[in-house]
Amino acid sequence: MKNSSCFIIILFFFGMISCQQNSQDISFHKSHEPQKAEMPFSDVVEANGFLFLAGQVGMDHSTRTLVKGGIENETRQCIENIKAVLLQHNSSLDRVVKCTVILRDINDFSAFNKVYQTYFPNKPARTTFAASGLAVGAQIEIDVIAAK
Repeated sequence: MKNSSCFIIILFFFGMISCQQNSQDISFHKSHEPQKAEMPFSDVVEANGFLFLAGQVGMDHSTRTLVKGGIENETRQCIENIKAVLLQHNSSLDRVVKCTVILRDINDFSAFNKVYQTYFPNKPARTTFAASGLAVGAQIEIDVIAAK
């Protein structure tokens, strides 16, 4: 009887530790940009050694406007924004394992891909599709998952 009571107490103790660790494995990070502090999403969620970034568009964050010059310039700015967020969390583009790319016009695929290749020589897994109505009138949005 005494052994079974000890076993139950030990099992309960380890169960509590296990539950506590699971709830602490996920961190919802606030944006490093003051203008985005009140947005209803996190720029980055960290879980189990991975960083899940919210989508980025080709916005110059110093002016809060989309960059001019078409899909190539927007793609470049979009990836530079991703790079900045990763840097804030001690990661980098070479740690990206998955990209999701949304183009406003699938006919921009070649122009986008030309710029994209220069930033991702490791060739992370990728999904690309087209959709109308991207945020702030953007031509492209990219989100990534990166290893910490």
